[in-house]
Amino acid sequence: MATWNDVTAAAPELAASARELFEAHKHLTIATLRKDGSPRISGIEARFLEGDLWFGSMPDAVKARDLQRDARFALHSGTGDASDWKGDAKVAGRVEEVTEPDRRQAIFAAMGQADSGESHLFRAELHEVSTVRLGEPADHLVIDSWREGEEPKRIRR
Repeated sequence: MATWNDVTAAAPELAASARELFEAHKHLTIATLRKDGSPRISGIEARFLEGDLWFGSMPDAVKARDLQRDARFALHSGTGDASDWKGDAKVAGRVEEVTEPDRRQAIFAAMGQADSGESHLFRAELHEVSTVRLGEPADHLVIDSWREGEEPKRIRR
């Protein structure tokens, strides 16, 4: 699995575009898997720090329990108002929950927050990144994607 730095090295334009789309909205949507394997979507915030994509949750939140049980996830940027749509970004992969106190403290400090020691902190390991946006002229979509171990791709629809 790849870090955000790995994605940036492999597909710099896509990584920059995806990051811009993720950072355009505070509230994102994460998909996790329930005990029975069915999908769950939840709101979440994410940050790019120290070459990684990070997110967390409140203590014992169902999305955190989902990720502890099955580390697979997908994260989608907010889409905003259709009249001002700039595009969507998506990533998928697995998470690693960070529990080591010094590492947690460093990441929370980089976010400008104190670590309560109770919340969950996850580092994303990525295998897929994509963006969708309107092309020029705005009569088609441009889909850029990267998968671990492959070259970036562009599709026009």
